[in-house]
Amino acid sequence: MAEVRIEHLYKTYKGGVEAVKDLNLTIKDGEFLALLGPSGCGKTSTLRMIVGLEAITKGDLFIGNHRMNDLEPSERNTALAFESYALYPPLTVFDNIAFCLRARKMDSAEIKRRVMDVARILEIENILGSRPVELGGGQKQRISLARALVRDPDVFLMDEPLSHLDAAQRAHMRVELKRLHAESRRTTVLVTHDQLEAVAMAERVAVMNLGVLQQVGTFDEIYNHPVNEFVAGFIGEPPMNFLSCEPISEDGTVGLRAADGSFKFNLPAELGSKVAAQNLKQVKMGIRPIDVIAKHAAAQNSEPEVQGRVFTYESLGEEGQLAAKVGSYDVLIVTPPSDAYDAEKPVWLGLRSDRIHLFHADTGVAL
Repeated sequence: MAEVRIEHLYKTYKGGVEAVKDLNLTIKDGEFLALLGPSGCGKTSTLRMIVGLEAITKGDLFIGNHRMNDLEPSERNTALAFESYALYPPLTVFDNIAFCLRARKMDSAEIKRRVMDVARILEIENILGSRPVELGGGQKQRISLARALVRDPDVFLMDEPLSHLDAAQRAHMRVELKRLHAESRRTTVLVTHDQLEAVAMAERVAVMNLGVLQQVGTFDEIYNHPVNEFVAGFIGEPPMNFLSCEPISEDGTVGLRAADGSFKFNLPAELGSKVAAQNLKQVKMGIRPIDVIAKHAAAQNSEPEVQGRVFTYESLGEEGQLAAKVGSYDVLIVTPPSDAYDAEKPVWLGLRSDRIHLFHADTGVAL
């Protein structure tokens, strides 16, 4: 069993820098989990503690039922594919892949069998006699993955494995890694800052920021029900719009008024009751660009609507992206590709009331 269980894990570097703070996370046996977050959030430090390249400052790490804290990397049966490939230039592709097996003094016939098996899976059989300098980035990445997989690890870890590839290579390798996991059902952990990689490959996503685990769940759960303002803003492309608002009550109906007074509208009853129950003076309203409907003229309907002015408009083929000014706020809207908007012209923005997110103005916690 290769379940990874992390309990109250801390990593503190010299100078008192806390890279990971009280991390609690369980990665199920056979699961593909992505550690997602911006640079410096602690995801790579977590990965390196799992594999044993970084000492654990405090807390416990279990793989299966075995505590790993005091074991050397070679004793953990984990494998790490590095961001930088870390290949040996003088060695052929075959010898690069076989290096760790020879270090274990494995039988040569078994080494050849394992190398050929993993080369077949990753479709690099035709370059086994080449050297890294002769190959492209996509091929080098496959070799790095092969060198990790040939060990037949209990836990397979990848640190930003696609960051050096071009867009076409990344798309291809995402499919390949997903297929590889489906075939092996090996416990897999991916570290990435790219949410597209996370959603394309992982079954669950763990979002980190400033060393703290923010939320764990499927991408749909995190996208539709973010627990705080950071997760809401980090997940989604283009990012969520945030506008500071003041709760108001008129004729028994709870609504929001922009902090700069540029607009106001009523909230749906359920959301309004949540705001009223907390008696808040200010909140952050969040709404994704895809949930804002731009119109050239005002419409009479039940959805909240605010008036703005076109700042810029970009036609991107499959969609358009409209940047508008609403009072002092910048609002981004995804539009149908056939739409067009002229700069400085008025625009009316309909807000999907069932897709409005509200956050505590001070703590950022979702209401």
